[in-house]
Order: sequence, then C-alpha cells, then structure tokens
Amino acid sequence: MAARRELGPEYDDAFIETVVERIQESLGTRPAAGPAHRSRIGAVHGHGGGHGLALAVLSLLAAIPLSAIAVVNAGLPGLVVVMAGIVLLNVAYTCRSS
Repeated sequence: MAARRELGPEYDDAFIETVVERIQESLGTRPAAGPAHRSRIGAVHGHGGGHGLALAVLSLLAAIPLSAIAVVNAGLPGLVVVMAGIVLLNVAYTCRSS
C-alpha cells in the first residue's frame, strides 16, 4: 500500500495488475487441496467451518466478566454456575454440529 501511495493515482491500474499477478503466482505454487486434505480439515474443524472456534473464543471472552460478576455477587457457587453454563453451551453446540 505504501508503494501505491508513492506512485500516485495514475499508476493504480498497473499496481493492481501487479498485485493480482503476484497473488496468482503465489496460489499457483501451492499444492491443490485434495480430498484427503479437505477431509482432515473437516475432521479438525468440524462441520461448523470455524464456528466452533468462534464460539470457544467468545466463551473465553465472556467467562472473564461473568466470572467476576458471579464471584462478587454469589461467591463460589455463582462461579460454578457460570462455568457450568459456559461448558454446557459449548458441549451442546459440539453435539449439535456433529
């Protein structure tokens, strides 16, 4: 992007063509993902296509403030309830998408 700014707007088309060519060359040198590779990806990521990872990350992010609120208001039992809820949500999602 810095090179594009240095060249100015009159070289936009040439810059874009160069970037596209480099991307095509990069994609051309990579081996194509065969069926075996795709099945491994599906086995690792599940059928959610990354949704499971997003749920896990969001669960961790939500666990921090929810844990603090639960401990301040209800102590250890509140923390247990919050963590159990987060675990059950993740288990239910995993069972549903399998």
